[in-house]
Amino acid sequence: MADDSIFDKKKSHRAKHAGRKAEKKKKKNQVDTSNLSARQRNPKAFAIQSAVRAERQFRRREDVISKKQHIPQVDKTPLEPPPIVVAVVGPPRVGKTTLISNLIKSFIKTNVTSTNGPITIVTSKKRRLTLIECNNDVNSMIDIAKCADLVLLLCDASFGFEMEIFEFLNICQVHGMPKIMGVLTHLDMIKNAKKLKMTKKTLKHRFWTEVYPGAKLFYLSGIIHGEYLRNEIKNLSRFISVMKFRPLSWRMTHAYLLADRLEDITNQEAIRKDPKINRDVVLYGYVRGVPLLKESMVHIAGVGDMKISELSYLPDPCPLPNSEKKRHLMERERQIYAPFSGVGGIVYDKDAVYIELKGSHSHKQEDEETNEKKELLKNVVESKETVDEQMQESGFRLFSGGAVIYPDMLKDDEYLQSNKEHEKSEDSASDDEGSDSDNDSGIEQSQKDTAAKSSKLPWDNNSGSEGEDDSGDDDNKNKEDSDSDEEANEQDFSTKWKEKMAENATTAYFERQRTSKNIMKLVYGEFEIGNKTKEQEENDSSDDESDEESGPFIKKVTNSEKKKQKEKDQLDLDECSFFYSIDKPVLRDWASEANKQLIINSFVTGKRSADEDAEELLKLDDASDGEEELYGDFEDLETGEKHVEEKKTENVDETGFKRKAEPTKSEIMEKKLKLKAKFDSEYDNPEDHRIKGDHSYYENLKAEALKQSELNKSVFENLDNGLRIEVEGFRPGLYVRMLFKNMPSEFVTNFDASYPILIGALNMAEQNIGFVSCKVKKHRWYKKILKTNDPLIISLGWRRFQTLPIYSKVEDDLKCRYLKYTPEHVTCNMHFYGPITPQNTGFLALQTVNNNPNEIKQLGFRIAATGSVNEINKSTQIMKKLKLVGTPLKIYKKTAFIKDMFTSTLEVAKFEGARIKTVSGIRGQIKKALNKPEGAFRATFEDKILMSDVIFCRTWFKVDVTKFYAPVVNLLLPVGNKNAWQGMKTKGQLKREKNIKSEANKDSMYTEIKREPKVFKPLVIPKELQKGLPYRFKPKVNKTTLSNKDTKDMFKDRIAVVRSPHEQKVSNVMKMLSTNYQKKQEVQKEKTAQRLSLFKKKQDEEEWRKIKRQKELKKKICRHISKMSNKKEKQM
Repeated sequence: MADDSIFDKKKSHRAKHAGRKAEKKKKKNQVDTSNLSARQRNPKAFAIQSAVRAERQFRRREDVISKKQHIPQVDKTPLEPPPIVVAVVGPPRVGKTTLISNLIKSFIKTNVTSTNGPITIVTSKKRRLTLIECNNDVNSMIDIAKCADLVLLLCDASFGFEMEIFEFLNICQVHGMPKIMGVLTHLDMIKNAKKLKMTKKTLKHRFWTEVYPGAKLFYLSGIIHGEYLRNEIKNLSRFISVMKFRPLSWRMTHAYLLADRLEDITNQEAIRKDPKINRDVVLYGYVRGVPLLKESMVHIAGVGDMKISELSYLPDPCPLPNSEKKRHLMERERQIYAPFSGVGGIVYDKDAVYIELKGSHSHKQEDEETNEKKELLKNVVESKETVDEQMQESGFRLFSGGAVIYPDMLKDDEYLQSNKEHEKSEDSASDDEGSDSDNDSGIEQSQKDTAAKSSKLPWDNNSGSEGEDDSGDDDNKNKEDSDSDEEANEQDFSTKWKEKMAENATTAYFERQRTSKNIMKLVYGEFEIGNKTKEQEENDSSDDESDEESGPFIKKVTNSEKKKQKEKDQLDLDECSFFYSIDKPVLRDWASEANKQLIINSFVTGKRSADEDAEELLKLDDASDGEEELYGDFEDLETGEKHVEEKKTENVDETGFKRKAEPTKSEIMEKKLKLKAKFDSEYDNPEDHRIKGDHSYYENLKAEALKQSELNKSVFENLDNGLRIEVEGFRPGLYVRMLFKNMPSEFVTNFDASYPILIGALNMAEQNIGFVSCKVKKHRWYKKILKTNDPLIISLGWRRFQTLPIYSKVEDDLKCRYLKYTPEHVTCNMHFYGPITPQNTGFLALQTVNNNPNEIKQLGFRIAATGSVNEINKSTQIMKKLKLVGTPLKIYKKTAFIKDMFTSTLEVAKFEGARIKTVSGIRGQIKKALNKPEGAFRATFEDKILMSDVIFCRTWFKVDVTKFYAPVVNLLLPVGNKNAWQGMKTKGQLKREKNIKSEANKDSMYTEIKREPKVFKPLVIPKELQKGLPYRFKPKVNKTTLSNKDTKDMFKDRIAVVRSPHEQKVSNVMKMLSTNYQKKQEVQKEKTAQRLSLFKKKQDEEEWRKIKRQKELKKKICRHISKMSNKKEKQM
């Protein structure tokens, strides 16, 4: 049976792998690969073939990315940024003016004949440029480098880079490097194509060396009809229009202006009396850098420190497109503004109105409209009467054939007089523009409006009745009385503005409160100014009218009684948090529930928006805290209500408290999946399977900087413009008017528009002057070394000034050692007296700013040194080494008396214990002063010194920095000599100019020195030592003691004398006699010595005996005296 079951088993179905059915099934199951990338279709082809190669590619890519990265800085540019300053710099005759005019023509399709001063043009919807040409003067180059955002550095390719270009690049490196683009001109002067190619390549690589590798260099190949090629200029202008700028540290901490307009508003009569009187000058420009504060100190480069007397902002003279509404379709947007060049439209100013008059060619195409305009302008200029006088004399006729009506006739009309105040109030309420009419009365318009209103103030209860009473009185009075009142009013007009000053101030305050947003309004809503609304006031006024009509039962109140009543009511007023005048206002009862509901959402615990409900957030916090106790029991001190914590009921088993249920397997799995998904999202790259670097830190920094910049822009965004300026200051991008009083008259009389007027704001610390310590290095291209206390012109911060520096070097013991000259190729410290400037501020030094060609040829490169500020000290300590020199007076082995080092005993006393040293290196110490000679002292040494030794005492003394500070005021010089400012001169310069030869110092002159050879004492070896010496070291030849010569050599030159036998006998006898005599003398001396010794012994013995006898005699006498005294005492 089992075998049958095996045979009955059915075969399994075998699916077809070929044929039409199989192909259809395959197509159904196939994935659509048309939308897949090559990497997804064939991943094996894109797999890593070599790990080493992949690592190298990854390293290379990361290096490129890291080189592109900069430290993210907070973007402080405002929504409407000031125009970008594009400076065109270069030596003379390279085509600066031509380039500026061509750029203007490329941007705004306008020809400009003059390019003096800054020229502001609109280049796109969000960008404006201020083009300025830098003349060939070091002062201008320094000022331009401090304010330029982009520099077009022009170079004559046929000549090569000149010294001015390298000087300007060094100036830029010190004061904050702006963007620099090179422009090569005069390429058409090089005719050979190969030479032209080599010149371009050479200049490009030299330019890259100075700026940075890859710096942009443009080639202006030629000039046609006085203009560069259009495509080349268009290419340059495109690069300028898309250029991005990085903020520079100095400019991001200081406000500054590049003045593009100047006005002298000094009284002409005062100038006529005294042409040298100080002027009141108004300067205009765009604020740049950071917001400019009112009444801040500024430095005008080339003039000096000034205080802003008055600061206000004006409408933008060259606004960005679409920022202002057009008055009519034919009005074109202004695209250029250049007052110094005579370009621009009508400019309205606080002082005057300036109208652009076109050139002579425009007069040929005059039409009727222009003639009418000219006639109107002529009538306005030639009119000698004021507008009020003309209005009084003018009249008009309503109907043909009717009488002419004059303004004087209106005063007599009673109906007009009664409705006069009502019309005024309606006009002031309906038409705000009408209040802007000019009036020379000296009263502000807001004061006039408030004075003209009949109701005065909304909370004045008697205001309506007063008006009614006055009108009633006017009806009852005669015409003569009204005329007399008008005359009295006209006489008292000068005192009218003083009336009701408190009420006017109150209304002005509430007007400000309505316009400006404050926290109290946001919380408590719009509060009522007085105790009545408008409807209530109307009802009151109607009641007053009905009361007045009621007749004689109402007593009329005089003005004095009203005043007393008001003062009485004022004393009874309740105190409140708002400022109210005279009468008590109606205050809301904030304890009532209805009023509470109005402000409940304005507090922290309210529902501020749909997704921010404080109650829900607090509940979530409570839920997150779990079982923790949040507050516990507490008592409300205001209501006295006690809140007790509700105790949680827990199910307690017999074994104890019920524990929290353990998590199930599904919950654990879900938690693990969440963690895995989080891990995958952080470390996997689903869209790109390449290895990526960790750039999260840099991205976070960028995000923080972006967030901070957005926050900075949004803080003051919703504020009113006037309030914003009060709080923030005049933000960058505003066109401001600055008034400076007591400006030197030379600034106006010698004004030259080709020199930039840079106005830099000074921070609080920078207004002081003190001692500044810097780190400085002499420029390697400057020929001379710098000498201490030689005048040096320093450009530091906004200022350029002359001072007297002292150079020093920090020793190992942190002492600043005085240096006479700057070291070569090494930095040293420099101390000078000048303006206090923040640390790490760069500066450069020049010895002259004079543009004299002879001086420039002699100097070559003019920038003497560069450096940065180290620290700011009010006092600095520099020590100079001083060597005191003395000579030996007497020598006693290791002690010696020294003279000529000091002049008095007091000086020696100060230096007791000081270390001294001889030239030969023997060290010693000063001990004590000698009585004679004056200033000599005793000193001890390590070894015996010689009389020829010179003794030194090394000392240090403090050197004071000279307090000299002279600003460079080149803008006050005459027009032709602005580049010839001369400060303090050195003594050598003065002598060279006056051809004075300095007298020769004899001590400093070189003299021929004759040195005699030193004679040392011969080496004397004791005989005891000679015995022990080997034979070869024993002295063989007897030599004289001093001359160091042999005896044979001594008698070599003497003549030999040969004696006769008789003479020999005589000499022998004499020798014998002398020997005998000498012997007798010696014997006699010995005997005499023996006798003397014996005699001395005898003398001593006798003396001893004598003393002994005297002692015994004294003893006897003393005993006798004592016995006698004892006897007397017994008898007594």
